[in-house]
Amino acid sequence: MEIDHLLSTTRAVRRKLDLDRPVEPEVLEECLNLALQAPTPGNVQAWCWLVVRDQSVKDRLGVLFREVGEAYLAGKAAEADSRALASGQHLIDVIERVPVLVIPVLHGRPAGDNAVDAAFYGGIFPAVWNFQLALRSRGLGSTLTTYHLAREAEAAEILGIPDGHTQAGLLPVAYTTVPDFKPARRNPLSEVAFLDRWGTPLS
Repeated sequence: MEIDHLLSTTRAVRRKLDLDRPVEPEVLEECLNLALQAPTPGNVQAWCWLVVRDQSVKDRLGVLFREVGEAYLAGKAAEADSRALASGQHLIDVIERVPVLVIPVLHGRPAGDNAVDAAFYGGIFPAVWNFQLALRSRGLGSTLTTYHLAREAEAAEILGIPDGHTQAGLLPVAYTTVPDFKPARRNPLSEVAFLDRWGTPLS
């Protein structure tokens, strides 16, 4: 897949996940191996990847995901885009049916200091994006969700994650029901990029 097209059409996929098609272990491993090639602060690679396929585990995580997600969407109903709300609600409704859930986990806990935490989380999000791009190039989709993090301790107990580790999200993974996606509408670069000082137009 052409690189620019891949970068501009890798969407947060919720409604167009194929809930009935299995995801082959070897495909998932290929994508995770590409995730491991992402740049990481100090080349520490302080991460783990928890792949959840067991239905009973997905069911238990789904309870946490749904309770937090529905409360969040209820609070956003008056201000959020209706299409985005419907997309989020769909994923909440079907989360246990998604073939694979992938949870990126960091060794350690955030310090509460912006400079330190930027480096802490900077070690996982490039890898998550590598993973999502690799999925996209193979006909799969995902979205980085954070609902269950409001109940992180309960999720850690379900998953057997030891103390001193930080879950950085949850990615539902499945083949997509459409072959391609379009670039999203975004604010123009002229409104979000500045030159030398805040507010100075880039060009």
